[in-house]
Amino acid sequence: MELRDYIRVLRNGWLIILILVVIGVGAAALFSALKAPTYTADSKVFVNTQVGGNAADLVQGQNYSQDRITSYAGLVQTPAVLQPVIVGLHLNETPSSLAHQITASAPTNTTLLQIEATDQDAKMAADLANATAESLATVVTSLETTDADQNVSPVKLSRVQDAVVPLKPSSPNIPLNILLGLLVGLALGVAVAVLRETLDMRVRNEHDIEQISTAPIVGGITFDPKASARPLIVADDPFSNRSEAFRTLRTNLQFLNIGDDLEAASSADGETGKVKGRSFVITSSLAQEGKSTTTANLGLALASTSSNILVVDADLRRPKLASYLGLEGAVGLTDVLLGRVDLADVVQRWGKTNLYVLPAGSVPPNPSELLGSKRMSKLIEMLEEQFDYVLYDAPPLLPVTDAAVLSKNTTGSLVIVAAGRTHKAQLKSAIGAIEQVGSRVGGIVMTMVPTKGPDAYAYGRYGYGYYGEDQRNERKGRKRAGRSKKPEPASSAGGA
Repeated sequence: MELRDYIRVLRNGWLIILILVVIGVGAAALFSALKAPTYTADSKVFVNTQVGGNAADLVQGQNYSQDRITSYAGLVQTPAVLQPVIVGLHLNETPSSLAHQITASAPTNTTLLQIEATDQDAKMAADLANATAESLATVVTSLETTDADQNVSPVKLSRVQDAVVPLKPSSPNIPLNILLGLLVGLALGVAVAVLRETLDMRVRNEHDIEQISTAPIVGGITFDPKASARPLIVADDPFSNRSEAFRTLRTNLQFLNIGDDLEAASSADGETGKVKGRSFVITSSLAQEGKSTTTANLGLALASTSSNILVVDADLRRPKLASYLGLEGAVGLTDVLLGRVDLADVVQRWGKTNLYVLPAGSVPPNPSELLGSKRMSKLIEMLEEQFDYVLYDAPPLLPVTDAAVLSKNTTGSLVIVAAGRTHKAQLKSAIGAIEQVGSRVGGIVMTMVPTKGPDAYAYGRYGYGYYGEDQRNERKGRKRAGRSKKPEPASSAGGA
């Protein structure tokens, strides 16, 4: 993962991270509130070895004390030291249980011994530290005394600092606990966010597509929750961000290089010299990814450039294009392929535009055979001679083979990918289905692109959302007119 991927993960998972941080801080605060406060008191003991007065003896005594002080620290938690403490303070516990409250340490290169005692009572903590220091001095004196010393120990422990009653508890350390809770919550939140991103197999941005296919990404259509209510956004609201995205897709499609297939599609006819048009199959991995609305709006955007555009509803299983455009679709492509009607009798012009529509017609029992027939191949060639662009709204690739069969005879295929819905494996299989029949993916169009969040930023370069002052004023005028006058029915969409 690159740095931008980690930034995107953090932005996508900020809510999870925040929740876990709050939980961590809350748990630390609750623990600190419920934990009984404990106090720590410490006393210091100086270890002195009684030797002769010359310098060599003093050095030898100092070294002896440093060597023995670690052993003295280990004696602190033994019953020999703690039992007198229990008796002296009238405690109702055993030396082993009291040992958990007493610790001893010796700073390096010193002969000082620090004894710490903890207890829920501040005064008791101080009494334990002082009593333990006193008991340790007695035990060490007894252990270091030999008959040769004539009952005089060469080692003497002197208490140089008495433990005082602490004014503040040493535990719980509320600021430290809260900081630890915050760090733990933050670490868990980031781990969960990264794991969630790793396990997420959905296509969310162009980086995910680039890992699957080398086909260019020619457009990004923003998500519109009202898309089902107004599928023809280019006609209904031409100055919206979504409409601008379709116009950008139109521009990118016009400059799209399909390689050898493009050369063949653009070759001049030997008799007339007319340049053949370009035909594209618009499909997707699965249904409900926006291929039909993309076909209709892209056709409208292309028609605004004075080109002759034909959109063909090649989804002979679940046709939608005619209903989106407000046209009669009972007779269409199926009837032409079966020889029931002539092409000129079923192609309909959409209003006064240069957009023409060939509906699907009746649903046949064998759609794949019809779309892969020689009659369909000849129809594709004929349409390319008559129109500048021909767009085929085809069924999704994974459930059926219609789109893959149809793509063999066209300029290329445009695969629609719904951001956040299409899985990577589904897109890979869909592209593989096109390549298996000897065709190629001309471009990929992302739909349902979020308007906010890290994945929305990547599509800012597609250019939607920018229009001039005159267009803004015209848009405002359209809105005011819409408030004052009830809009007329879209009868122009059903022109012959």
